[in-house]
Amino acid sequence: MSDTEAKTHENFVLPARVVSRVDVSRLVSEVEWIDGELTAAEVREKTGSDQHPQPTYSDQLTDFLKENELSLENGRERSSLIKELRILKDKVPVVHMTFAVPADHESLQELAQWLRTEVHPQALIAVGLQPGLVAGVYLRTPNHIHDLSLRSVLKGKRDSLVKELETLRGQ
Repeated sequence: MSDTEAKTHENFVLPARVVSRVDVSRLVSEVEWIDGELTAAEVREKTGSDQHPQPTYSDQLTDFLKENELSLENGRERSSLIKELRILKDKVPVVHMTFAVPADHESLQELAQWLRTEVHPQALIAVGLQPGLVAGVYLRTPNHIHDLSLRSVLKGKRDSLVKELETLRGQ
């Protein structure tokens, strides 16, 4: 039994570059495309046709293959990998994070790595944008909602803020 056959969606390691479900979808599409190219190259080789250059892999796929010690050389292993990646895409836990401004990719990679260390080893991030949020983040998981915005902090301290303002007016 090879490493690819032993690997399942449950024990895949996601590299830092893979942040969202869209990134996992890209991995699936790319492996499917590479599978088609390599299968066609095998057919061309059997018929004695001209050699086609080997397909190049994206950085995300290269990192994924390296982290999981996988290879795309064997057609059966590629098919198994495609199947497991499709399952992973549908079953992976996703944390929805809504920001006031668009987050840069490096920050999202750091957040994803932290989530994978502290919450779940395969956690992904779905990013939303809500300009009315002002500052902070609105965090949603399948069973929890956390409002970590400045608005919620200020709302929780409204009475003390009003009291402080009244004190300042009185002086």
